[in-house]
Amino acid sequence: MMVPAASAGLWMLLVLGGLIVITGAPVWALLIGVASVFATLGLLGGNFDMAILAALAPRIVGLLENDLLQALPLYVFIGVLLQRLTVADAMFSALKRVLHGSGASTGLAALGVGALIAPMNGSVASSSSLLARLVAPRLGGMNAAASTALISVAATIGVVVPPSLVLILLGDTMLRAHTEASNLPGFVLGAGHMVNTQDVFHAALLPAVCVLLLWIAVAWWQGRQFESNDPPEPVKWAQAAIALIAVAVIVLLLGAVFSGKMFAVEAAASGGVLLFGLAVLARALSWSQWQGVLADTMALSGALFALLVGATTFSLVFRLLGTDRWIAELLLHSSLSTHTTAALVLLAVALCAWVLDAFEMIFVVIPIVAPPLIGMLGDAQQVAVLLLLVLQLSFLIPPIGYAVLMARSRAGLGAVATGRLLRALLPFMLVQALVTALVFVAPRSVHQLDAAQLPGSGPTPLSAQDVEATMRAMGNPYAATEPAPLNPTPIK
Repeated sequence: MMVPAASAGLWMLLVLGGLIVITGAPVWALLIGVASVFATLGLLGGNFDMAILAALAPRIVGLLENDLLQALPLYVFIGVLLQRLTVADAMFSALKRVLHGSGASTGLAALGVGALIAPMNGSVASSSSLLARLVAPRLGGMNAAASTALISVAATIGVVVPPSLVLILLGDTMLRAHTEASNLPGFVLGAGHMVNTQDVFHAALLPAVCVLLLWIAVAWWQGRQFESNDPPEPVKWAQAAIALIAVAVIVLLLGAVFSGKMFAVEAAASGGVLLFGLAVLARALSWSQWQGVLADTMALSGALFALLVGATTFSLVFRLLGTDRWIAELLLHSSLSTHTTAALVLLAVALCAWVLDAFEMIFVVIPIVAPPLIGMLGDAQQVAVLLLLVLQLSFLIPPIGYAVLMARSRAGLGAVATGRLLRALLPFMLVQALVTALVFVAPRSVHQLDAAQLPGSGPTPLSAQDVEATMRAMGNPYAATEPAPLNPTPIK
């Protein structure tokens, strides 16, 4: 049986998507299963040989030894621990007290907690669990649709606010995508260096702030009709002290990472140690509860590592079939205009993100579409921010947007009609679409925080990692078939 290599990768994606929707099986298992079937067909069809597939096992071992992957269990640990401690509760109570005169203190406090905790919380699922437990019981004055919308929106803040785990992993994916795009015909490396994680942080911050400020305005406008005139709940001195210390520590850690003073992994480790110390000193958790924290951390971390292994296997077979290069050629030689083609690609990404979570998108879909997008738009930082904003928007589209699903299943607010939920979410989604459109038509908007060069200086020289990645891509005929390497260098 001969397998048409150029189109076989598309069939891989279609089969994978269908199995995810129909079976409900773990995505990592489906990734490995689909990749194994198509690898067998590819071997039988003579599209590639076993020698390349034999390199998969040592490649996965080398990938798992990378220092950056230490961030995965650290962020998961912080997310699990935050759900069991009173830190977020203290922050919510303090913010609600401070914002009482705004007329929409509950909604604004929920967004505030989401903005402060989401970058250290690791994932949309973890943020949804925390906010559902913390905020949902205190939204008595709001209807179920407005409450679910608010929790969904707050849970997605960590997708775009650095230095969340989503941005860290996307930064490494964009490094490889930029390297691949630099090998496309006619591509010019205008920025003078390959994009890195710090570049993604700088590019994402201003659009994230714009989204957050506009969401605050929407939450204030919607929340006024639900706000009670009752006096605010008193905040104990202990709660106020915990909230103040937590906010100060979070701001310092985020500032240190953003300015390059700390590794993102170091910030996650510092946050985890501080939370652990607080829990021990306050005797907040029993021994059985600590066992539960560790068990949940191991289970969730294992799921993420399994997803990484599955995506690595899937992407290797996909690239060996040559579908990635075929897609790039189709897009770059499209009869439509460059911006129209790029918009259609982003629409396809949005449709995929409607049924997949952020990590599945970063490990499976984005490595396929990012190189041709960079080739079309010529700006890796702009592409990274557009992908983040599109992911965040898709997670908010009912009925199966990831954040909406999490909020509906965990908030305990009862059944909510999809139409009513869509009306509650629509203003937030329009804000998101507006910022996405602005980034699309005005790429300079993502470069306002780029590291300034000294007067008279030339382009930024290539880093050692950039040189290594470029030389590997140029010197290895199978470079395009290898899974993306994670970036182990410190953020400077």
